[in-house]
Amino acid sequence: MHPLATLLIYLLAGTGMGLLTLRTGIPAAPLAGALLGAGLVSMSGRLDIAEWPIGTRTAIEIGIGTVIGTGLTKTALEDLQNLWRPALLITMTLVLTGVVIGLWSSRLLGIDPVVSLLGAAPGGISGMSLVGAEFGVGAAVATLHAVRLITVLLVLPLLVKFLAPIGLSNS
Repeated sequence: MHPLATLLIYLLAGTGMGLLTLRTGIPAAPLAGALLGAGLVSMSGRLDIAEWPIGTRTAIEIGIGTVIGTGLTKTALEDLQNLWRPALLITMTLVLTGVVIGLWSSRLLGIDPVVSLLGAAPGGISGMSLVGAEFGVGAAVATLHAVRLITVLLVLPLLVKFLAPIGLSNS
C-alpha cells in the first residue's frame, strides 16, 4: 500500500476514535482516543508502520507545545510564587520514583534497563519516545508511556470525581 494511503488510514483511525471519545466526558479524551485508535490499527499488524513526511512530527510537536504554552499565563507565573515548593517536591519525587521503579522493573522483570528507566520516567510520550529512539528503544518506551498515559487519562478523572465529594476539592 502507498505510504500516504497508510498514513491516511492511521489518521482516520485516530481522528475517529478521538471524536468518539469526546462523548465520554473524560478529560483529554480526544488525545486518549486518537492514541487508542491509531495504536489499535498499528498493533493489528495489517498495515506498515506509518511514515510521516519529513518535518511533520516536528511541526506537530511544536503545535502541541504551543497549545500547552498558551496555558502558561501571567497568572500561572504568579501562582508559581506559591507553587514552587510543591512543584519541586513533586518533580523530585516523580524522578526518584521513576528511577527506583525503572531499576526495580528491570531486575524483577528482566527487561532492558534503558527501556525500563525511560519507560518509568515522568515525561510525555513524545519526548520520552524521542529520547528512547536515540538509544534505539523508542518503540518500547512509547509502548510503556502509551499504557501509562491511557491508564492515567482514564483512571485519574474517575478518582477525582469520586474523591471530590468527600473533601478532596478545596471549592
